[in-house]
Amino acid sequence: MKAYNVAIVGATGLVGQEFIKVLEQRTFPMASVHLYASDRSAGKKLFVGHQEITVKETSPESFQHIDIALFSAGAEISHYFSPIAARSGTLVIDNSAAFRMESKVPLVVPEVNPEDIKWHEGIIANPNCSTIQAVVALYPLHKVNPMKRIIISTYQAVSGTGSAAMEELTTQAKLVLEGQNVIPHVYPHQIAFNLLPEIDVFLDNGYTKEEWKMVEETRKIMHAEDIAISATCVRVPVFIGHSEAIHIEFTHPMTPEEARGILAHAPGVKVLDDPNVSLYPQPWLAAGSDDVFVGRIRADASHPNGLAMWVVADNLRKGAALNAVQIAEEAAQRDWVKTQS
Repeated sequence: MKAYNVAIVGATGLVGQEFIKVLEQRTFPMASVHLYASDRSAGKKLFVGHQEITVKETSPESFQHIDIALFSAGAEISHYFSPIAARSGTLVIDNSAAFRMESKVPLVVPEVNPEDIKWHEGIIANPNCSTIQAVVALYPLHKVNPMKRIIISTYQAVSGTGSAAMEELTTQAKLVLEGQNVIPHVYPHQIAFNLLPEIDVFLDNGYTKEEWKMVEETRKIMHAEDIAISATCVRVPVFIGHSEAIHIEFTHPMTPEEARGILAHAPGVKVLDDPNVSLYPQPWLAAGSDDVFVGRIRADASHPNGLAMWVVADNLRKGAALNAVQIAEEAAQRDWVKTQS
C-alpha cells in the first residue's frame, strides 16, 4: 500500500488525540503527519509514534501536499476549511455534522456502505457517534429481514461533549458527595448523579438535533428512506461509552436465536448475551475497544415481528476516530485516494 501525507485538524481535542492513537495502533501507512488546531492550541507538542510534532494553526495553506485530512474541529471550522482542502486535492474525512446530509457527500460506516466512498468529491462525512454504533448492529439484520420501524433510546457519555464535560462530571461528583452545591457550566443542569434528555438544541418538531441526526443519518447510511425511526437521546454520567436500547419491527418474524447467529458473524460486532450469568454489554467494558457490543437480544413483546436489543460502543473510537480511519483505510485499499506527491 502507498504511504500518505496525513493531516489531523483539531489534533488537541479528545477525538483528535484518538485519531493519533488509532492511526498508530492500526499502523496506517503515513509518509508524514501534520497536526493542526486553533490559534489557542498552536505551539503545543504531541507525540505521533516516537516523533514529537508541533501543532500548527490551521490555515488555507495547511493542505498543500496533504493526501488525507481527518477533521475533528467542529462544524464551523469544517465548513470553512474542508472545501479549501478538497480543492487542493486532499481527501477530507470530516467528523462534524457540517456535510453529513449533503446529497453529494458520502456518509459512511465501512461495515455498512463502503461502496459509497467511491463517489466522493473530496469530502466524506463521518456519521454521528450514536448513529455509527446503531447501524453496525442493525444493518446485518436488515439485510436478512428488512426493517420497517426502529425505536432507539440512547444513554450517551459526557465525552461526546468534550474534555470540559468530563472535567465537569468529575468536579460535580466530588461536590455532591461532599454535600456542596453544584453550578453547571457545560450542561444546562447538573450531570453528576443525573440524566439529561437534552443533547444539542431542540427543534420545532419537539426532537433534539441529536435525535433527528439519528433518524436522517440512519436512513442515508443504510439506503433505507422508508424505515420509520424515532429516537430519544439522553446524556448520562458516564465518561466513555454510549449505550442504546433498540426496538426493531421487521418485515417478517425473526427469533432472537437467528439474530444472535447473524450478529455473531457480522463485521465489527461482538455479541455478549447470556442473562443467566449477567453477561451483557456495559460502557466500562466497551471503553478502549473497537467493537460494537450487542446483548439482551430478545423478542419484543409488543409486536410479533419485533426484537429488542442493547448496543454499546466506545464513542471516541468506533463512534468517531476509528470509523474515520477505517474510511481512510478503505479508500486507500481501493485506490480511491489521489496522492499529491
